[in-house]
Amino acid sequence: MFSIDLDCPQADKDIMIADLFEAGCTGINELEEWDDIVRLRVFFDTGANEAALVARFGGVAAPADTRDWVAFAREHLHPMEIGERIYVVPEWRDDPTPHGRIRIVTNAGLAFGTGAHQTTRLCLEAVERQVRPGMTIVDIGTGSGILSEAALKLGARRAFASDTDPQAAAAALENFERAGVRVPIFTGSADAVADGVADLIVANISPAWVAELASDWFRILKPGGLAILSGFEGPDVAGVQAALTKAGMVVEAEYGELEWRMLEARKPIQ
Repeated sequence: MFSIDLDCPQADKDIMIADLFEAGCTGINELEEWDDIVRLRVFFDTGANEAALVARFGGVAAPADTRDWVAFAREHLHPMEIGERIYVVPEWRDDPTPHGRIRIVTNAGLAFGTGAHQTTRLCLEAVERQVRPGMTIVDIGTGSGILSEAALKLGARRAFASDTDPQAAAAALENFERAGVRVPIFTGSADAVADGVADLIVANISPAWVAELASDWFRILKPGGLAILSGFEGPDVAGVQAALTKAGMVVEAEYGELEWRMLEARKPIQ
């Protein structure tokens, strides 16, 4: 197996990803973003024509890291008590759920969102603080689906989820079915969500996309609704906050863990 690291304009990312999958790639990771460029790491099986792929798409090829990441996760991931009510446990552990906590089972072999990353914990804590009975949740860039699952188990009436990665969407659907929660999920992003449907938005994605979609957060939220936004570090906060303010949102709070940050931003009632 080998990988190719390549840079792609944000505007062309979806088309590029589609072309890469048609060319036989077995997976894609987004490594970083800056301005309007995203860096992708694209994986191919050993039999693929490395020279032809580099000639077609550009980038730099290298042998892929073939460590058994599931085995690595099994060694290093442990049950976590998050906030006051959430208990996140890997699927291979049978530790009893502490009294008063909801149990969320994660699968390390699937998409981002095991609860181990600081941004996931920040978002889970915010979901716990903000979810009220009867709420409608919209989860953009759902990854493993952990935030939607937590919202429903904490009392939300319904949740809708999306991810631009078809494999992540499929993984989230499997997780929802295993957890016994019903979450309609689609492959796509915020632009496919109707106006004024959400009491609460959760999006743990990237600073570029949190800022780029600021007008969508405003559009999707009901008046008075709240967006929980993360996936960025301290130096990114000013730019993200500026985009949210320009779109009409009011940033009410900032939370952090190590270098990572999460913002809560509200759509004014009037």
